Amino acid sequence: MGDGFQALDIILFAMIAAFLVLRLRSVLGRRTGHQKRPPDAASESRRESQPDDNIVELPGRERDSETPASSFDEIDPDDPVAAGLTEVKIADPSFDPASFADGASAAFEMVVQAFAEGDTKILRGLLNDEVFDNFSMAIDEREKAGETLETTVIGIKKTDIIEARIDGRTAFVTVKVVSEQVNVTRDKEGVAIDGDENRVTDVTDLWTFARNMRARDPNWTLVETRSPN
Repeated sequence: MGDGFQALDIILFAMIAAFLVLRLRSVLGRRTGHQKRPPDAASESRRESQPDDNIVELPGRERDSETPASSFDEIDPDDPVAAGLTEVKIADPSFDPASFADGASAAFEMVVQAFAEGDTKILRGLLNDEVFDNFSMAIDEREKAGETLETTVIGIKKTDIIEARIDGRTAFVTVKVVSEQVNVTRDKEGVAIDGDENRVTDVTDLWTFARNMRARDPNWTLVETRSPN
């Protein structure tokens, strides 16, 4: 009887995990043309969508207290961001910046949490090959050192699109995410060696998502993470 219940629990957890991934993908892109998991899903475009500056140290980024950029509705038509969004819109008429920002926020929280928990199964479905390899390497190093990372995203203050462009058949959209987080790294004895569990910190990240606009899969993939210079 106990073995039966244990097997049932495993099946339920697997179903929940699958639901979360599908839920995220439905937000970041639908077949209506909204978005997709780009270069990573289409082998022919993987090389196109891999930027040079992938950073994995999610809890160790520089803090930024500046006021986030204005909302999408207030973008100046002469702004290069607006021009880039227009290019993406032409390639995919159903693309909507506000909906994309909502999806990026959901992706941000899921990726940050999965990285802290070392959940490579969740990360695999959201990252391109290069970023996934970097994240996996960081997780492996942390586990070998016997360290654990505790991350709590208290909330996201703002998610703004700061860059959009089309390069060949691939669209790239970069978002600036300003979030409130609590990050603590503990050694194998459970002693905090970095961060403070009682301190909420504002953290600014720049994440770039990409999608092969000619691919059948409408989802977007995270291809770069970095901090403001």
